Amino acid sequence: MPDLVKFLCNSLLGWLAIQVCLTLVFLVSLNPSQKNLLPDDQLPKTAVILCLRGADPYLRQCLRALLKQNYPNYDLKVVVDHQEDPAWNIAVETIQELGAVNVEISALRTINNNCSLKCSSLVQAVSELDDSYKVVALVDSHTVVHPNWLRELVNPLSHPKVGATTGNRWYVPTGKHWWSLVPYIANVSLVIQMYLFGIPWGGTLAIKTEVIQQTGLLDKWSRALSEDIMISSVLRKHRMRVKFVPSLLMLNREECDLPTLRENIERQLTFSRLYHPQPSAIIGDTFSSILQPTLVLMCLLWALFTSQWDNFVFLLACYSSYTFGLLWLMLILEHGVQQIIRDRHQKPTPISFPTIIKLLIGIPLTQWLYGLGMLSSLRMSTINWRGITYRISGPWNIRLVEYRKYR
Repeated sequence: MPDLVKFLCNSLLGWLAIQVCLTLVFLVSLNPSQKNLLPDDQLPKTAVILCLRGADPYLRQCLRALLKQNYPNYDLKVVVDHQEDPAWNIAVETIQELGAVNVEISALRTINNNCSLKCSSLVQAVSELDDSYKVVALVDSHTVVHPNWLRELVNPLSHPKVGATTGNRWYVPTGKHWWSLVPYIANVSLVIQMYLFGIPWGGTLAIKTEVIQQTGLLDKWSRALSEDIMISSVLRKHRMRVKFVPSLLMLNREECDLPTLRENIERQLTFSRLYHPQPSAIIGDTFSSILQPTLVLMCLLWALFTSQWDNFVFLLACYSSYTFGLLWLMLILEHGVQQIIRDRHQKPTPISFPTIIKLLIGIPLTQWLYGLGMLSSLRMSTINWRGITYRISGPWNIRLVEYRKYR
């Protein structure tokens, strides 16, 4: 038992040290900003594509922000699942309210049974673009962008080796609902991992149209569940890279309940298992971030029940150091992100002391939920996404079981 205890504690604290180093690397990446943005006459014509199924809580704000961009030549292409979808009327009303002319709204005409509905919408929207569009930007309906969003997103594409640019989501730790803290805690680690592996986020993503054509992305999207994770592997094969833009960390204020959280975790982990550029990294991260601390906690409880007080104190000190270390890293990253928010002249949401206590309790809760989600995703042959069930036989072998209009 003592040898096992020492091994587990040393491994856990060693993993914490690695996480500290990776966090510092990510923090350094947040400092550079795009000071020299391209002038208007050098910015390429861009199509911003928004795919909708269901009316998300921030859809109106999302549309208003997209139609008020500080960008000289762009069009918003909105693809709604169906004209009876609740998102259709909201989109039409918002467009009419603003009197926008650089926007086109259409319904999804052809449902591809071999990919997700979102991928079907992307394929339709991109296929209909003429040659004047040099960049395609993707955005999610829960992303409320700032006025310089598109300019900052497109600017790095002027580099010949940059095929795509991206930001990432950052959840707001309001602490109002316990289950809403879990995505925040998990996302802190996920954002760093996506930066290190060059994985883009579909909620804020721009790709050169010539890159889409050269790499055959449309064909891959027509056979896939997820549109974004695969892009890093595709670009790497063509000696191009994804550029992360720190100023495009977008706030997500959505709340969630337990059933929604469970569904999101399983879907997220399934997407990663299917399309992650380094699948072995998922296994390593699962063991280090979920299994190791859980084993230490189990040994701690066993030492308590069997009155092994020396082991109990040693394990308690190790587990407490690891948990408080993760909390410290979260607060450091939150401080860095809040500085970015201030630079955009937005008001950040301060973390209160009660929220910090909830985050401390939420760390092991997040580990357990994601551990269970990982086990569940390994056995999943079907997945439910916005009321549609998909059968999964492989990354490029997807089957839409039955289409239903969103209700």
